[in-house]
Amino acid sequence: MGSRFAFFFLFSSIAILSTPALSDLIISKLDRRIDLTSHIVRVASTLKVENAGTAVVSEVLLTIPNYQAKNLAFLLASSYEGKGKTKGPTISLPVEVVHPKGMPLDLTTYSISLSKGLEKGESLTLDVFAAFSHSLQPFPEEITQADIQLVLFQDSAFYLSPYQVTAQSLSVRLPSARVESYTKLQNTKLVESEIKYGPYENLPPFSYNSIVVHFENNRPFAVAHELVREIEISHWGSVQINEHYNLIHGGARNKGGFSRIEYQGRPNIRGASSFRRLVARLPPRAHSVYYRDEIGNISTSNLWGDSRQTELEIEPRFPMFGGWKTSFTIGYGLPLQDFLFESEGKRFLNISFGCPIDEVVVDNLFVKVVLPEGSREISVSVPFSTEQWQEIKHSHLDIVGRPVVVLQKTKVVPEHNLHFQVYYKFNNLALLQEPLMLIFGFFIFFVACIVYMHTDMSISKSSASYLAKLQWDEVQATVQQVLSIINRCLTVHDKLEASLHDLSRNGDVQACKAVRKAADALFKEYGKELKPLLGFLQSSPQAAHVWPKVDELVAKEKEMQERSMLKHSSVVECYEKKSGGRDIENRVASHQAKLTALRHEVDDLLEVVDEI
Repeated sequence: MGSRFAFFFLFSSIAILSTPALSDLIISKLDRRIDLTSHIVRVASTLKVENAGTAVVSEVLLTIPNYQAKNLAFLLASSYEGKGKTKGPTISLPVEVVHPKGMPLDLTTYSISLSKGLEKGESLTLDVFAAFSHSLQPFPEEITQADIQLVLFQDSAFYLSPYQVTAQSLSVRLPSARVESYTKLQNTKLVESEIKYGPYENLPPFSYNSIVVHFENNRPFAVAHELVREIEISHWGSVQINEHYNLIHGGARNKGGFSRIEYQGRPNIRGASSFRRLVARLPPRAHSVYYRDEIGNISTSNLWGDSRQTELEIEPRFPMFGGWKTSFTIGYGLPLQDFLFESEGKRFLNISFGCPIDEVVVDNLFVKVVLPEGSREISVSVPFSTEQWQEIKHSHLDIVGRPVVVLQKTKVVPEHNLHFQVYYKFNNLALLQEPLMLIFGFFIFFVACIVYMHTDMSISKSSASYLAKLQWDEVQATVQQVLSIINRCLTVHDKLEASLHDLSRNGDVQACKAVRKAADALFKEYGKELKPLLGFLQSSPQAAHVWPKVDELVAKEKEMQERSMLKHSSVVECYEKKSGGRDIENRVASHQAKLTALRHEVDDLLEVVDEI
């Protein structure tokens, strides 16, 4: 890999050194500082620029090799005049990509527009800050659980510029003093965890001298492939924020499996390249904080807060090794008055843009600002370039939906965590829309209940179906009356049998005759009651399917009456003649057998008719 880097830099150097200078500007002094203490490469450069020509200069060009420019996430330029106590105020300067003629194809050129033209002989001090994502390459690319993580960084010891540089120096700050190797040039020294190159003097434009540093870096390589931040404004007093993370450890991939026992026993040794905690710095007075994933709430989190900020420490469900992924959601509420303001007849939200978790690189960030329904004349002010569009979100009690401002940006680093503003107009009367809808909804509900309770919802009494239902109900009532009478008849049969048992015990013939006389009277009375009921069932079309069984039931019970009375008369007559017990049994045996059979048939028919 080292030979491949060397070949690339050699080829680039030949192309760059053959390019002429683009203006009479010179950089009289340059101090460049590269911070490699995390997985985000931060480069801070201080340039003293002088105009050695005669024409007024209004821009300063910066050049970055394409292999670095593709990972450039943040670029900021500012200027000031004087130094020490006479140092003037810092002025932020606009930066944009340009394509000047004669520039090598291997370079990306940026133009810094000066606040005022630089006259002949004048000088200006520029501070340029750049942050790069994915610029540290794990080497080796795969490690075991017990290995430390080593990474490669490549750059130039000389500041790559289209201008002559009179004096320059470079310092590279590392996370630890463990350095596997680094490029050694003239005036190079390693002091603890810092490599210093230079000073170098009188270097021509486009000077380039490649360096490669191979060093240990076990800091969390937390990369969010996608982060969706939804900021929902409620004029009833709250700003609700939901953040959905798809996170990966972007360092050297883990190989050879994972042992939790070894990790728990010696996490600093058997998991040096992993991370298990992340810290999110939330705005002050954040409340209703939650941390969950697809499974549910994650309890491994801690929350601290004061008047300046709220700090949320979270732990994924498992330690994160290289190449491992996880997804989770963080949500919290904020007081409306701290973030929503009014100016010139408009309301505007003033809130931070980027990811609140420390040292996380976001490959693709979506910020969705959900405004109240009825918002109009929406505009956005962001301190850097983003893609913007609008959507509609439908929620509870919405009619046309809530407007959503969507901001998208790639390669987001902590330096993007700046405040942005969303301006809109909103009619205060629209606040009454949802309460009025609730009131009206409850009113309609109670009115509907009152109407329902006072409305006859039955079928029309003149319809055929209604008449058929009434007839069937009448048939059912009649059948129940018939069954009731039959049951009463069966009770009388039981009394006759009981009187015969009493006769065999006490020989009181007169008492037994009295019971028979009473039973005969009841049978006649029940027969009179049955006559109109049976006539109705026989004539009713609705009872056509039940009438045969009812008729059979009544006939069987009538036959039981006859047999029961004959048996009773025979037994009494035998007692009057003082016949023996065996003679009495022989005489009533046929009657008893028939009565038993009839009783079973009557019971079965009662069940059948009752089911119908």
